[in-house]
Amino acid sequence: MKRGRPNIRNEVKSAIISILEEQKTPLTISSIERICSKRLNREVSWNTIFKYVRELVEARKIDSIVLPHSKEEGKNGLTVYTLKK
Repeated sequence: MKRGRPNIRNEVKSAIISILEEQKTPLTISSIERICSKRLNREVSWNTIFKYVRELVEARKIDSIVLPHSKEEGKNGLTVYTLKK
């Protein structure tokens, strides 16, 4: 039986997955960070969310979608994330 405080890594990763399950549209890192901070009642930094989202993408649990730049041809724009189907 485990004792003590739950690991922040597992807490944030499960929050990210549940946020993406609930949303119908893909989300940016900033959107995920805002929702996750409200849900966990603690300030979670953008860098932390980015690190865990990147780990989930590498584990093939979520997809990253790179959108084209809205004003400049040939450049990448925002990267949004959605749950793997």
